[in-house]
Amino acid sequence: RFTVFNLDQCEGLPIDAGEVSNVPDPVMTRIEADRIIKLSGADFRIGGREAYYAPAEDFVMVPPQVAFPDPINWYRTALHELGHWTGHPTRLNRDQSGRYRSSKYGREELVAEMTSAFVCASLGIAPSVRHADYIGAWLTVLREDEKAIFRAASAASKAADYLLAFGEEAA
Repeated sequence: RFTVFNLDQCEGLPIDAGEVSNVPDPVMTRIEADRIIKLSGADFRIGGREAYYAPAEDFVMVPPQVAFPDPINWYRTALHELGHWTGHPTRLNRDQSGRYRSSKYGREELVAEMTSAFVCASLGIAPSVRHADYIGAWLTVLREDEKAIFRAASAASKAADYLLAFGEEAA
């Protein structure tokens, strides 16, 4: 439980305590996301109709931006796939051996989606869950292991930090 006070009822707060932080410039947000994608060094391919990460060949494939009705969803999707890319043995070395719809697969999808959400939040892109077909796999994982969400969040935090470091290097 929390007690909430109206800001006007409080004394001794800094003058700017009630100010809302600036909304990030969408153009700059996209430039920063593009920079992370480029500087990651990932074999990042644009084409086709499906977005995926191919672990055996170690490349990311994402459809062209025009395939997305809302352009920002291209970035959300690209960052999701880069989340998978961070799990390669030469990077963060996560278990990506799960077959489609398996528990291992669900765990990795949860990590990738959380990675995308964390990176998006850091860049000022409002995260959104767009992968309804994975929700069943996530629920299975969460039912099987009550600590799965914490493990996924920890792995996603490491993956997000890994990706965001590429943007910091260029800054």
